[in-house]
Amino acid sequence: MAAGLLGVVAVAAGMTPASASEPVVLLPLGASITHGYGSTDGNGYRGVLHERLTREAGLSVDFVGSQHSGTAPDPDHEGHPGWRIDQIAARADGWLATYHPDIVVMHLGTNDMIQDYRSATAPDRLVALADHIVAADPGVTVYVSSLVCSSVPAVNARIDAFNARLPALVAGHYGVVYVDQHAVMTAADLSDQVHPTNEGYRRIANAWYDAIVARR
Repeated sequence: MAAGLLGVVAVAAGMTPASASEPVVLLPLGASITHGYGSTDGNGYRGVLHERLTREAGLSVDFVGSQHSGTAPDPDHEGHPGWRIDQIAARADGWLATYHPDIVVMHLGTNDMIQDYRSATAPDRLVALADHIVAADPGVTVYVSSLVCSSVPAVNARIDAFNARLPALVAGHYGVVYVDQHAVMTAADLSDQVHPTNEGYRRIANAWYDAIVARR
């Protein structure tokens, strides 16, 4: 992976493709929260995000990925329940070569915190993955988020430590927008120990949407 790292609000290539007739290709990347666990329709944040981007922002958007879940019209994603940062990173090159996304929205690292798998270095590894995505295609914009809370005290303590380090790690680098998903949710928005309710997912979708349209 490339050594240079990301940026909080980098002056990267925009999200508008070369031709107005071409859709914006968006890759939702992560684990079970990306998959939509805990939502009653299986869409997680993806259904609300797609609807707002198309109806409110007026964009043609194509969600991509090898996974398909939920009832939304465009159910594609790369949300792999239980996967850690290293497991997603091991497959990232193949997905990028297949889908050539304009945008990657990435909520990833919760399973590292649950398993206490190299927790201290998890923010560095997430940043390295996002930087690798940007290096593979400088035209992509990566929206990387802090982690939502957990109702398990030990896990939540690791999440808090992860989130505290992440903004400084990504500051000042090219190609990435930092999105604070932790700020939009509380434990009341959890359907279980780590997965959001429908309302929690709506809040996540709105945070992604605000970050994306802010760069238009």
